[in-house]
Amino acid sequence: MPRREPILTLPGALTAYIILIAVIHLRVLLPVEWENWTVEVFGFIPQRYDSTLMDLGYPGGTGAKIWTFVTYSLLHANLMHIGFNVLWLLPFGSALARRFGAVRFFLFMAVTAAAGALAHLLANEHSQAAVIGASASVSGTMAAATRFAFVQGSFLSFGRPDADAAARVPALSLSQALRNGRVLSFLAIWFAGNVIFGIWSPIGTEGVSVAWQAHIGGFLAGLFLFALFDPVPHTDHAAAALPPDTQEH
Repeated sequence: MPRREPILTLPGALTAYIILIAVIHLRVLLPVEWENWTVEVFGFIPQRYDSTLMDLGYPGGTGAKIWTFVTYSLLHANLMHIGFNVLWLLPFGSALARRFGAVRFFLFMAVTAAAGALAHLLANEHSQAAVIGASASVSGTMAAATRFAFVQGSFLSFGRPDADAAARVPALSLSQALRNGRVLSFLAIWFAGNVIFGIWSPIGTEGVSVAWQAHIGGFLAGLFLFALFDPVPHTDHAAAALPPDTQEH
């Protein structure tokens, strides 16, 4: 009988991503003024893009207006913030890293981070609070994973053969996913939980915010852009692989 690999054995790409976040968090060992400087240079600050102000005085100049769309996602407020994001990355990020491979996975994390930053900017264009954290990208992995997670043999269904096979089942098309009861239930619970968490989040610290609008931006990007990253051939019979009570009609 072939050995069944544990579903939460971390693929190399995800392991590298978590290590990168952990190493970057060592910035908290720096003197306070240096630590604050890293947040100002690499955190996402909407006021940096406020065209009504002549000189914002933020370090990083024009370059920071570009790289902070991604670099903010690698900074975290504290260990609880990191732990919460890693907790959700274990199932969803693992499945996506196995499916996409390292290059696509890292690019996906960057794109969903940028989408989250853009959503936050549109909702908070004059805010001077720095946004940090991988939550937008984590939300993106959760959304992307729903495109195949409930298909028979995947990691949220019964009867999966092993972790790699579970991550590479044919995905649902976007229209199939948005008509699927389990996917819609997951989306409804996620959006409700995100709004509640965004209002009563215990993670933020003074002067630093973890914005629920960024979570939504990353989530929507993961849901709608999934097919651009997915290397697994799509099949019209993906819906047939769903459990009997979730068949498309």
